[in-house]
Amino acid sequence: MNFKIMGIVNVTPDSFSDGGQFEGVDEVIAHSLKLVSEGAHILDIGGESTRPGAAEVSIEEELERVIPVIERLAGETDALLSVDTRKPAVASAAVAAGADIWNDVSALTFAKDSLTTAAALGVPVILMHAQGRPETMQEAPTYGSVAREVQAFLLERADAAMAAGVAKEHITLDPGIGFGKTLEHNVSLFQNLAAMTELGYPILLGASRKRFIEEIDQISATNQRLGGSLAAVLHGAAAGVQLFRVHDVAETRQALAVWAAMQH
Repeated sequence: MNFKIMGIVNVTPDSFSDGGQFEGVDEVIAHSLKLVSEGAHILDIGGESTRPGAAEVSIEEELERVIPVIERLAGETDALLSVDTRKPAVASAAVAAGADIWNDVSALTFAKDSLTTAAALGVPVILMHAQGRPETMQEAPTYGSVAREVQAFLLERADAAMAAGVAKEHITLDPGIGFGKTLEHNVSLFQNLAAMTELGYPILLGASRKRFIEEIDQISATNQRLGGSLAAVLHGAAAGVQLFRVHDVAETRQALAVWAAMQH
């Protein structure tokens, strides 16, 4: 089974799980290379937290955070580099610095030139569903049918990207676990993952250390949610997901390896 693991590299002071963990570029690089040694195929580098309640960061500040990291990593690892940003200007600078993928939690809706920039860059894009903006998305998220609405949104954004000139084979979809969703909504998305993997696009599942685990198991510390994170990954694998965005790369790689061996 051809699973791919995306290791999370947050270059932010306020990300929900590991914000403020690194003092400078050298520490970020060391952590990133450790993730690669543990089995990460992709490093997802983000300079703006999009956790619930997070405020927007300026383009200049985001560039100052991510570009030095991407430039260094491009020369030090063969792993693919993904830039986690909503801003076309940041995505463009990141690709120029060596990034291979644009991971956009706004599904190319944040700026009027997001779609045209994605087409011009010609790199793979990850389109994620979120209801509302990070500042307010968890205040009162509502859906008629969360699974149907998320799928419809993602297919519409994929169509918009292709209409702008993005190649279909460059599109991955992400249901956006925890982005404008209650526990009930998140559970419903997990229950409908198999249908999502049949939409004709690769699916990225990003559930690592997220709040739904606390809501199920009353574990408030984000670094104590490994068990729930692995359960989510294995549920995704059983549903046909092949790309996982995680903090705990070594443990995820091992869990997937053991799970896959048991399927034969």
